[in-house]
Amino acid sequence: MDKLKRKQYEQLLEPMQLELTAMAHWVQHSGQRLLVLFEGRDTAGKGGAIQDIARHLNPRQCRVVALPKPTDRECTQWYFQRHVAHLPAAGEIVLMDRSWYNRAGVEKVMGFCTDAQYHAFLAQAPVFERLLVDDGILLFKYWLCVDQEQQEKRFAERRQNPLKGWKLSPVDLRSRVEYAAYTHAREAMLEATHSHHAPWTLVDFNDQKRGRLTLIRDLLDRLPETRLDEALIDLPPLPDAPKKEKYGMVKPLPPFAPE
Repeated sequence: MDKLKRKQYEQLLEPMQLELTAMAHWVQHSGQRLLVLFEGRDTAGKGGAIQDIARHLNPRQCRVVALPKPTDRECTQWYFQRHVAHLPAAGEIVLMDRSWYNRAGVEKVMGFCTDAQYHAFLAQAPVFERLLVDDGILLFKYWLCVDQEQQEKRFAERRQNPLKGWKLSPVDLRSRVEYAAYTHAREAMLEATHSHHAPWTLVDFNDQKRGRLTLIRDLLDRLPETRLDEALIDLPPLPDAPKKEKYGMVKPLPPFAPE
């Protein structure tokens, strides 16, 4: 199947973004709390998917959370503790670019956690998510899938593009040779944490544009009817005729007078 062209993609995306703005209004009006986790291999396309969802939403309502590596202090805390601080309040949407599932992926594969910490996480994550859902949070978990051949192409593009070079880290480069280990870790994670109250949804992101459309459509379809009747806001007439701004060359301000 041919990859979607940018123009075709934008045409298909626009009506969904209108639905997303309606969904955001519904979340705010109803006091819902919406939490969406984006997980997947390096280069899968998590950031781009999040950007297209949040593009036309109010940034005061829709927050993107992408936490850095834990500090020394955070490493001594309950593992889920630093994530709890970023959970949505009433009327908010939180999109997590990676989440607590780092422990089941990169930390497991790269040896950043002990086996005991890893197995404790697999046992505790479904319980933690049950608490969130029982408290009323709308939780959605997406895993973005990408084949190794496509991942290699994207790594090469990042290496050659100075605007994307920041996306390559030593951990990213190590992940290239750990593709099979990441596959094994993902399967173990899915088996332990795919639950009725917090299921995983896997989306093919070998074509990132198709993947974004599929993910957004799935998210919208799994929410209840979110359209609210809105009255159009009438703009009252100005008391005077509209004034035109005077444009001209920028002039420097006079220097400050010495004190």
